[in-house]
Formats: sequence, structure tokens, C-alpha cells
Amino acid sequence: MPRLAAGPKAYVDALCVDGSMRLREWIEIGAELRLDGLEFYTRFLELQRPGEPEAGRRCAAEHGLEIPMLCASPDFTHPDTEFRQRQIDEQKRANDLCAALGGRYCGVLSGQRRAVLSRDDGLRYAAEGIEACLPHAATCGVTLVLENHYKDDYWTHREFVQKGDDFCELVQRIDSPYFGVNFDPSNALLAGEEPLELLRRVKDRVVTMHASDRYVAEGTLDDLRRQESSAGYARRLRHGVLGRGLNDYDAIFGELAGVGFDGWISVEDGVIGIDELRESVRFLRHMIAVHWPARQ
Repeated sequence: MPRLAAGPKAYVDALCVDGSMRLREWIEIGAELRLDGLEFYTRFLELQRPGEPEAGRRCAAEHGLEIPMLCASPDFTHPDTEFRQRQIDEQKRANDLCAALGGRYCGVLSGQRRAVLSRDDGLRYAAEGIEACLPHAATCGVTLVLENHYKDDYWTHREFVQKGDDFCELVQRIDSPYFGVNFDPSNALLAGEEPLELLRRVKDRVVTMHASDRYVAEGTLDDLRRQESSAGYARRLRHGVLGRGLNDYDAIFGELAGVGFDGWISVEDGVIGIDELRESVRFLRHMIAVHWPARQ
């Protein structure tokens, strides 16, 4: 049966930029929500100090939590060879960090969609970058999970494989037991695509999931896609309680249950407040019980 974690979507700057939230506070939120685990991010300020990853792991364990997933954002699509090699080295350090935290899944991305880059070169650079990290991931006991992402919070350009065809081609190029997909239905909406259609194309490769829900505050999805900025998320788009937005979680979970998915689901909510995150956790618990009843 899938287990439930949460990502720090609402607290990224507080944990990664100004330090206004301590790691222990994030862990205490996870315990208060009675989650099974928490997702961490390589940029957490406290994780940059020696010994802190192990301390974070101990703190989480004291609160009955695992740290199964680590978010990382390598940028493999830069045209400069030396830059790409540095990204490979950074991803290997992320693999080490994931293992130190007790995690099994480390995020990986293709890179940014720069105007100077052709589709063929971008896919080739991304595949080469990921494949270069896989032997090291194997030694760490870590699986690299590629998300159908929109963009990292601190990137300028969008994800190179934001579109489903590009994403699926990159996934198909990489054949390893230490590689899989982290599926995010909301990001498919941002790409102008139907989440279920993308899921059906990659569902056999999905090992983890990000669960969020989105609303168009005004206008239509087409308006949103025309007006959003490459430097940030569209103002028309809003996070909200899971099950009340544009994603059909009944159908999504039906697809995943049908292929025997039993990985971690990490909820991305709480941007508008902890109460909404609490409601989203409650919704996901119910949906897991509905679609995986034999394992209760």
C-alpha cells in the first residue's frame, strides 16, 4: 500500500533561503499531521553543515517519520561541458545526502529549456547526465526519480522535458533498475496536457508521486498558458486542497493501483495554510483506502 509523505512546498524559502523555519519545525509539522514520512530538499540550509543530515534523520525517527525522498534539481542541459560535469558531481552529492538521510528516492531533472538548445541536444545531454549518475546511485542504494516538472523554484527557465512527448522520450532512453518516474499530475496541466494521458504512457515506470491540486483563479487554462511568465508560476494558478481542483484523483489512483503501484506519495499543499494541508492529507488517506482496500 502507498505510504504518505509531504514536501515543503509552502516552506521552501523559509528552509532554503532565510532560515526562518528550522528543520525540527518541519519535522514537527509532519508528526502533527501523522504522516509516514517527509520529503527533504538538497538546498535546506541546515543540511549544508557537517553532521546535520544524520541529525535530521535521527530527529525524524524520534517523531516516527522516515525521510524517503530527497528533492534535487540538476541542470544537465547547459551547453557547456564543464558546467554539465559539475551538475553530475552535484547529483552524486545529492545521492550521498539521500542515503545519509535514510532515503531511497532522489529526485533528478533534465535541466532548463534554454533558447540556444535544440531538442536533440537537450535530450542527449539530459540522458547522458542522468546515466552518468546511475552507477553511483546504485552504490548508495538510491533510485533516481525523474519528475514531469514545471521548473525548480530557483531556475530562470522551465524544465526542458516539460512537454509529455519530450518527457516520455527521455524516460524511454534510460533503462536501469535505479531509475523511475516521479509523477505529478498538476505539472501536466501546466504543460497544457491531460494528466491521465501522460500517466497512461509512463505508469509502468512510476515509483513515486507528488500529489497537489490546482485551480485557475480566473479565466481558463488556455489563458493561463498564454500569460504565464518563464521566470515564475502563473498568477492565475492557485494551489489548494486536494480533491477540489482540476485533477481527477479517483481516476489517477485507479490507474496506479491497476499496475501495482505501492510507492511513496508526497503531498504538495499548505501554501495557503496548514489547515489546507491537513485537509489534503485527510483526502489522500481516504483515497488510498478506497483504491488499495485489500492492503488495509
